[in-house]
Amino acid sequence: MIATPKLNYITPDEYLEMEEKSEIKHEYIDGYVYALAGANDPHVTIASNAFTMIRSHLLPSRCKAW
Repeated sequence: MIATPKLNYITPDEYLEMEEKSEIKHEYIDGYVYALAGANDPHVTIASNAFTMIRSHLLPSRCKAW
């Protein structure tokens, strides 16, 4: 037996009301709500530094970092 998740459609107004009270951020897409991954300063700093290092190594080539 395969378990299927129960997805509940909510209205934009319900989403906005819920998001106002929530301690975490969510994304609203076509009536469905998805929790967003949290980020903190050390994480963002490390990710930015890693991207910058990779990008600088790719500059002489036609490759691009996204």
